[in-house]
Amino acid sequence: MTLDDLRAFVAVCEAGSLSAVARDLGCTQSAVSQRVKRLEREAGIGLLERQPRGVAPTQAGRILHRAAADGIGVLDLALRRLADLRAGDGGTVRVTTGATTVRHFMSEAVVAFRARHPQVNLEFRTESSSRRCFEAVADGESELAWITIGPPVAGIEQHPVVRLPWVLAVHADDPLAGRERIEPEELAGIRHIRLPENSTSRMRLDGHLGQGDTGPVPPPSTTSVADWDTALLLAELGVGHAVVPQLPGLQATAHPALRLIPIAALPPLATGWAVRRWEALSPAAVAFAETVTACQGGSAETVTAGQGGNAETVTAGQGGNAESVRP
Repeated sequence: MTLDDLRAFVAVCEAGSLSAVARDLGCTQSAVSQRVKRLEREAGIGLLERQPRGVAPTQAGRILHRAAADGIGVLDLALRRLADLRAGDGGTVRVTTGATTVRHFMSEAVVAFRARHPQVNLEFRTESSSRRCFEAVADGESELAWITIGPPVAGIEQHPVVRLPWVLAVHADDPLAGRERIEPEELAGIRHIRLPENSTSRMRLDGHLGQGDTGPVPPPSTTSVADWDTALLLAELGVGHAVVPQLPGLQATAHPALRLIPIAALPPLATGWAVRRWEALSPAAVAFAETVTACQGGSAETVTAGQGGNAETVTAGQGGNAESVRP
């Protein structure tokens, strides 16, 4: 068997289709089938079974899929690091982020890092959720991902960098604009601009506000957004009210029609780095993460998830004073 055989097999298990993987790889379905058959001959047991729609791994196939999926990500990352060493260009740091993360959390750090490490390549990949960021790190596509800190995830370390207080964003002419603060129970009457469905920040916010008899009910909404910047823009336009984390570097002078009212009673939202293992990061990746942390001025802690998905340890992170963004 070859590494490419295993890659094709993992892709088939995840897609549930030989033809879909063939299209992605730019080859024929027969070629993908031959790779799977080669693995089956090597293993001496069937790995896939046909279903009415596509294929699914057998019990043996599930065992191989779990092992191969974990191993390939690590191997691919190692191969990329070897390529960086061969090229002698100082390496490459691959970061998965949200659409507006670099603007709000990394702009100063990118400039500082580039000045200190001019030969290191920086590659940024945009994803729409923390879940996809975790997948990019687990698959070895990125060494670092900037995420909203959430529940422990098996095989992923979460390193908080900064804690963001919640604010209510309103138009300057809104009746609430003159308030110095607002309480969570007062949010029931606002025209709520909802954060992204299934996002960590929305789940955190809904959890804080409670449900039914347990606390203030999250207010009804006729507007929803895909990111925090859009929520702020709509609030500035007077479309509604947005409950969002207060983003670093948001200049009031650039948004004269926007007012941000603190919601001090809500616990801050932690955001930071997701990695497979901090000690396994390349020196360039560590340097970039530490630069971001230093520019944010946070305090460091690490939440490590065990294989069962439960937090096993809380240890000091390697990146300076740390306590990350995407919805």
